[in-house]
Amino acid sequence: MTFLQSILLGLIQGVAEFLPISSSGHLAIAQNLLNINAEVPAFYDVLLHLGTLVAVFVAYWQDICDMVREFFCGIGDLVHHSTPTPVPPARRLILLIILGTLPLFAILPIKDTVEGLKSSMVFIGAALIVTGFLLFFSDRARKGRKDARSATVLDVLVVGVSQAIATVPGISRSGMTITTGCFVGFERRFAVRFSFLLSIPAVLGANILSLKDALTGGVDWSQLPVYLAGVVVAAVSGYLCIRLLKMIADKGRFGAFAYYCWAAGALTLILNAVK
Repeated sequence: MTFLQSILLGLIQGVAEFLPISSSGHLAIAQNLLNINAEVPAFYDVLLHLGTLVAVFVAYWQDICDMVREFFCGIGDLVHHSTPTPVPPARRLILLIILGTLPLFAILPIKDTVEGLKSSMVFIGAALIVTGFLLFFSDRARKGRKDARSATVLDVLVVGVSQAIATVPGISRSGMTITTGCFVGFERRFAVRFSFLLSIPAVLGANILSLKDALTGGVDWSQLPVYLAGVVVAAVSGYLCIRLLKMIADKGRFGAFAYYCWAAGALTLILNAVK
């Protein structure tokens, strides 16, 4: 892998991971079109996802600090039987994220099958078109008012199921969870915030599962500077895209991404047919 290829894939990962256009689908398309499938090590893929995870930590540092503090305060309250009513929002948000992560465990038995879909450009193209429709209709959903104080267990489980579905290449994780959040009545800014915070255990879990296989397959440590160049690009571009999506959420308009996904999906199908 060259520095240029690493930087390009890092940019695609950073932009597509957070904008609702599917990072897994775009990475698969880029690798296929550039004919570098065999040159992209599993270890590099793990590092790319850790780079975008850094972007989430930087963008939502205050929320994460609040949740860590409330986690330990919650343990203390349980020991002393002094849990406040109502539960502080940051503490409740921890429970919501845990519940929203549970549906991902249903994907583990079919993990290899899902990953195998990356080789099908037809499937990825169709999945991008589906993502476009989700984004298009989310703009037409009634504006919700639910936040960390009022979101229900059923709400977050539905969002969690959508995240599990989004493990399929071509279905945007952020697009799926944000639009589902809008459909169940989340306030738009909270839908974006919850989507990104929900990605933390998902990305960490996926990388823990992948790291063993990546290391077992061997790591070319001489390529580490090349890998790190892509990771830095993924982290910086990812952070900028989070900021952009926050501004878009304030205006409540995701429709532009729908048109992009339709165009990208159609182009993928056409290029695959030509190839």
